[in-house]
Amino acid sequence: MPKPGGCHSSGISLGDVLKLPKRHPAWRRREAQPGSRTERENLCSDAKGEITSGTNREDQSTDAEPRGGAARSRNEGSVMELDRRGCVVQPRPWANRQREEPVDEAKPFNIPKRVVWKAFKRVKANRGAAGVDEQSIAEFEVDLSNNLYKLWNRMCSGSYFPPPVRRVEIPKADGGMRPLGIPTVADRIAQEVARRYLEPRLEPVFHADSYGYRPGRSAIDAVRTARQRCWRHDWVLDIDVKGYFDSIDWELLHKAVRHHTDCPWVLLYIERWLKAPVQMEDGSIVPRTAGTPQGGVISPLLANLFLHYAFDMWMSRTFPHIPFERYADDIICHCKSAEEAQALWGALADRFATCKLVLHPQKTKIVYCKDANRRGDFPTQSFTFLGFMFRVRKALGRGGRPFACFLPATSPKALASISRSVRRWALHHRSDKSLQDLAKAYNPYIEGWMNYFGQFYRTQLRSTLKRIDVYVIRWARRKYKRLRHKTKGARDWFEWLRRTNPTLFAHWQLCHGNGRTSGAV
Repeated sequence: MPKPGGCHSSGISLGDVLKLPKRHPAWRRREAQPGSRTERENLCSDAKGEITSGTNREDQSTDAEPRGGAARSRNEGSVMELDRRGCVVQPRPWANRQREEPVDEAKPFNIPKRVVWKAFKRVKANRGAAGVDEQSIAEFEVDLSNNLYKLWNRMCSGSYFPPPVRRVEIPKADGGMRPLGIPTVADRIAQEVARRYLEPRLEPVFHADSYGYRPGRSAIDAVRTARQRCWRHDWVLDIDVKGYFDSIDWELLHKAVRHHTDCPWVLLYIERWLKAPVQMEDGSIVPRTAGTPQGGVISPLLANLFLHYAFDMWMSRTFPHIPFERYADDIICHCKSAEEAQALWGALADRFATCKLVLHPQKTKIVYCKDANRRGDFPTQSFTFLGFMFRVRKALGRGGRPFACFLPATSPKALASISRSVRRWALHHRSDKSLQDLAKAYNPYIEGWMNYFGQFYRTQLRSTLKRIDVYVIRWARRKYKRLRHKTKGARDWFEWLRRTNPTLFAHWQLCHGNGRTSGAV
């Protein structure tokens, strides 16, 4: 016979519960149930490793009336009682009084909250513009705990539907426009959650000559490999897929994804992301029937998976003797003869047509790698790959003797893009700033260009980066009255500045130093 006010199932009275040690099972029932409001408020702190379960909030009692009653403060006395099931109820005046079930029982998909938190940190580090809801990352952080909980709750329950993708257009190096799809901040976090699940399963499967959007691989690795293979093979088939990201067939992509995972929530949300409509710049909503938005977090991984089967594996089966480098949809194939390159072109056109892709008629071409040892004649003797133009250039051999070599260097389109960026800085109009402030603001851009394009044939950058010096001289003539009408005096001032501060601007060591200037490096 249980005591009054005690538990009917265990025979433990109220007084016994208050005296029990904290390790007793009856005491552990006081902890918040998974999925409760207490757990929602601790979403961020749990992900950081803070212990929040079983701790009481300040000025808030763990004492409450039986289920259905109102919570009281400590000043109202101890009213904690056991309900019919023998569970101690924590006070949650804002929540309903229905029994809450654990996440794995109440929701169809089990997505850890820690993964959502790590996905948010990755999205925040990558920054990015706002989506259709015009909510920036800073605005998302204002109510971070509730926003992350709402996203996690909807993804776990299967009720998350991605909003439309905002379409913007950015200029391309060739003068055209590249369409980008910008998801909302919350949608980028959701895509990052799926990417974190899918990437470790796909990365070991990808081809060794696939370099695009893969951890531990870069565009420089692809260019370096292409340079070495161009020395060993006389011919190159430069391949470009027309509108690749907008042409991916959904059915074939789903088949590829299902081949590597049967996780229901990953398959569900990938399907929803692919079918998410596009909001144009005029505000109109346009449905999509193919492709994946270029700009989404998970889009590069899906695009890589599609070409892995459409091209990489097909090449390994059909033309295993032809090496290639692929970075997303930019592909270089190395052939022994022009006939072999032409045969590959025809077979590849048929293969891509089967996969509902089209080769770009102007950008796809056969190139002859001419140098000092290969003196043949062919209409096309250069190609551009990842911002570098491959063609015959002067290099220094043993003993400093020059010779002709097939080498990559910064392409004219990339140099023109750098010049436009420098012109947009308008340094000569920033006379309100000191030269040290200008160098601090723009050195990260200069260092980025030098770190990427300076990997091969660094002297190609000299003439373009020296344009910054011209703007610095114009800045000085605006800044100092004594130099305003003295052109030679301003140039002398610049030479004095460069000698006394040789590291002020990042490009001065390259453009005015005594380092190595050329060669097949």
